[in-house]
Parts: sequence; structure tokens; C-alpha cells
Amino acid sequence: MNNAIKETNFSFPGQRDFYRGKVRDVYMWEEELVIVATDRISAFDVVLPRAIPYKGQVLNQIAAKFLAATADVVPNWVLGHPDPNVTVGRRCEPFKVEMVIRGYLAGHAARTYASGGRELCGVPLPEGLKENDRLPEPIITPTTKASEGHDEDISREEILRQGIVSEADYVQLEQYTRALFAAGTAMAAEKGLILVDTKYEFGKVGDTIYLIDEIHTPDSSRYFYADTYAEYQQKGLPQRQLSKEFVRQWLIENGFQGKEGQVVPEMPDEFVEQVSARYIELYERITGETFEKAPAGAIAPRIEAAIQQYVAKQKKINKTPVFQS
Repeated sequence: MNNAIKETNFSFPGQRDFYRGKVRDVYMWEEELVIVATDRISAFDVVLPRAIPYKGQVLNQIAAKFLAATADVVPNWVLGHPDPNVTVGRRCEPFKVEMVIRGYLAGHAARTYASGGRELCGVPLPEGLKENDRLPEPIITPTTKASEGHDEDISREEILRQGIVSEADYVQLEQYTRALFAAGTAMAAEKGLILVDTKYEFGKVGDTIYLIDEIHTPDSSRYFYADTYAEYQQKGLPQRQLSKEFVRQWLIENGFQGKEGQVVPEMPDEFVEQVSARYIELYERITGETFEKAPAGAIAPRIEAAIQQYVAKQKKINKTPVFQS
């Protein structure tokens, strides 16, 4: 199980700052970011003890594919991919909300509904739904973007009331979110999948809004298999899905839901391997390509060398003001 990288600790010329997120290590310059997708995995807003082999590569390469495929829908932050685990991009000022969009009553929405809630983030939910039913139309259910701790549900009205996002920008974020979800839904359908729900993050440089972070990955999205969806709904069976939900279910079964006082269970080797296989399966299903594993040994030195080479190349060609000291 030595083919996983849990964290990086690099230092590059001209680097201004560093931030370690739940699953990504972010190296910052004045105008650019280098994001390393590690193999950490989080659930219920908690980073779990074990890293998942190839998870970072899967997320980074799925995101790269979909960011490229949706660049005509919304401009995005990406400048390059020097390594299977690395993305280089523009340093944007992020909006302090995540734009969650749901086409089906699943996950958090289903749990809220089962507890009697008929409204989510200010959006009313119709009566008579059962878990995993398709909603009459996709709904946007934003969350706050917490630097630490849990993200919290928030309504459109509250976002505007608190001035978290201006009304003009928020209208644009909603339009981009719906357009991206439509594009993601179409791409998933081509591969026999249903894009159930997902989240998007946006940032700004000057007056331009950019799509940032990852999109349509198993960490940010939930997918059902299309061929068995109707049959399973009719029979009341759990949907076959490609997402992190099975990890959350394992944690719930082992007494953890991110609540105060609960101890995070450690995944055994067998389950870690199963999680890794599920991530790779989603990559192959959603991209239609065979997953090619990056070399397993000495992962951190490989990543560091790739970033150093990219920085040196950008300085040499002087095509953009990338990584100026």
C-alpha cells in the first residue's frame, strides 16, 4: 500500500504561500497556483486516516478532461498539467460559496427529506418523493465555503442579504452552474451514467468569473448507472452508484457521521483497495478511457520534479508572467 501520497511539503522559487486543504496541497505564486491532488480522502468534512492509492490521479485527470470539455461554457482557471497529480492555474479570488446542484433526491437532500424537511437552502421540495427520485427540475442548494470545519447550507436570499456575493455575480454563478450541469449530464449519459448531483466552485480575476477547483469527479459528484435506474427505483432498491457515498455509508455503519465526540474508524487494507478500485472504475466509465497508473514508487519526488521543470520552462519561454520571483 505504498503507492499513495498523503501530503507534500515542497518549497519552490518565488513561491508566496502554501495551503493544505482536505485533499489538495496548494502552492501559491502572485498570479498562479499549483495544486497537487493527494490521495487523502475526506467524508463528513473530516480527512480520514488512510490515503487511497491513485485517488489523486483519478480526480486530477477526470477534472482535467471535464474542464477542457466545458471551457466553451465557462472560462476556467487551468493553465497546464505537468504531472498526473498536478494542475497549474490562475490564482483567483474564490467566492465564499459552493454552488451545489441536484437533479435527484439523494445524499444530504434525501436525509433531510427523510427527517421531514420539505425545504433545502430555501428551495421547496414537493411531497411524495422517495430516495433517489428525479426532481421536477434541478435545484441549486448552495453551501458556505468554510476554511475550517463544516460547510453549511445557505439560501440564495441569505447569500445576498449578507453580501457574500453580489446579486449580479450570483445570477451569473447560477447561470454557469445550470449550464455546466446540463453539459455534465449529457456527457454522463453518453457513458451510460446519470449525473445525480454535483458542486462547482468559482473565483474571480478582475471582472472575469472563472470556474475553479475540480468538476464532475467522484469527490464532487454522484453518479447512478442509467441502465438499472428505473428498475431499482420501481423495486425500492438502493441505486448502483459511482461516488463517495459508499465510503460515507461504511463510516455510518462503523459509528461515524462527523458528529462531536465520534471517533473516525480506520479503513482496513481490503476496504482501502476497494475504494481505490471504485475510483478507477469511475474514471474508466465516465471518460471511456483505460486508466494508466502513474509510477507507484517515489511519488513525491516525481511530482516535485515535474513542477520544477514546468516552472523553469515557463520562465524560459517567458510566454506569460508565470511564476515570477
